Amino acid sequence: MPLSIGITGANGLLGWHIRAFIRTFRPEIAVRLATRQTFENSDKLTQFSCGLDAIVHCVGVNRGEDTEVEAGNIESAHKLAQACERAVRLGARYPHVVFTNSTHAGADTAYGRGKQEAASIISESTSRHLTNCTNLILPHVFGEFGRPFYNSVVSTFCHQLALGETTSIDVDGDLELVHAQTVAARCVAAIEGHENGDFRVDGVPLKVSALHEKLAVMAKSYFSRNIVPDLRNCHDRELFNTLRSYRFPEHQKNTLAAHRDDRGTLLEAVKTDNGGQVFLSTTHPGITRGDHFHSSKFERFLVCEGKAEIRLRRLFSKEVHMLCVSGDVPQYVDIPTFYTHSITNTGAGELVTLFWASEIFEPEQPDTFAEMVLL
Repeated sequence: MPLSIGITGANGLLGWHIRAFIRTFRPEIAVRLATRQTFENSDKLTQFSCGLDAIVHCVGVNRGEDTEVEAGNIESAHKLAQACERAVRLGARYPHVVFTNSTHAGADTAYGRGKQEAASIISESTSRHLTNCTNLILPHVFGEFGRPFYNSVVSTFCHQLALGETTSIDVDGDLELVHAQTVAARCVAAIEGHENGDFRVDGVPLKVSALHEKLAVMAKSYFSRNIVPDLRNCHDRELFNTLRSYRFPEHQKNTLAAHRDDRGTLLEAVKTDNGGQVFLSTTHPGITRGDHFHSSKFERFLVCEGKAEIRLRRLFSKEVHMLCVSGDVPQYVDIPTFYTHSITNTGAGELVTLFWASEIFEPEQPDTFAEMVLL
């Protein structure tokens, strides 16, 4: 039988990401949801708890008055434990509970005391019923769609930068960041591995100021210059995806500058700090583009619509290579360095060509040198 997993706090940052992880990677798992409203009705919470293999308990209070934060975390743990015990009396088994705890648990703060006591309540209740409790100790969790000024400083910075608002650093403290999808995968693994006890999830250490600088550079590059940052590092990719999640839907359309001349139109479709740049061009019938070479730039041509001749000639050579290409049979041509090259529209209609270059075009250092292919 496939697993059945309940998620409390299903509308919160972590609950949402656990749902998304299961939907994406483990769709065979049956999911049942409990929100804060579920916790306000004991019958509904008992009904939620009945028949589940496991519950991931994400309900918690992160912000508010000290008494509210401490009592809120303890109260939700009490309510869940009592609901699971009532489910047992109704003939159901007590589910494995994964408690999403915090590295702040045990600290002499309202939040730390509340999380510590909540973990003890759940652990004692599961122990009495001989079932597993995974106390998952989490560092600073972030991810797409987190609530700014509530879930994390990452959410706050990303929200402000995406909307062009002023940012500030109150305390330049130490962070340890982990993406919510990493936590979601860890929760499912804990259930399937029947893990019992305390388990810590490690994150990426970073100062608040370093986080702010990283996000600010990404925002300026992406929002102002349409340049996608280098995403080879997994942590940077997670931060960037979180940043850009706050631009939608208000800024879902972005108009490109169309460079038009007598030859046709050129659009700079994609620019990246690591992957270079993608151009899309239209070329009128009989028109030739190019007649230049590059000393280090790697360039690829792909005709998407129409017919064309691509001509190439190595420097200091008289031999011209001609390649006939068509959008009917997609074929790319990689241009060697130090080969002057051109592309001519030989069809009756517009030629549509996709170009990729390994670096972003910089007018001051273009690595593009004029040289006619045909002598």
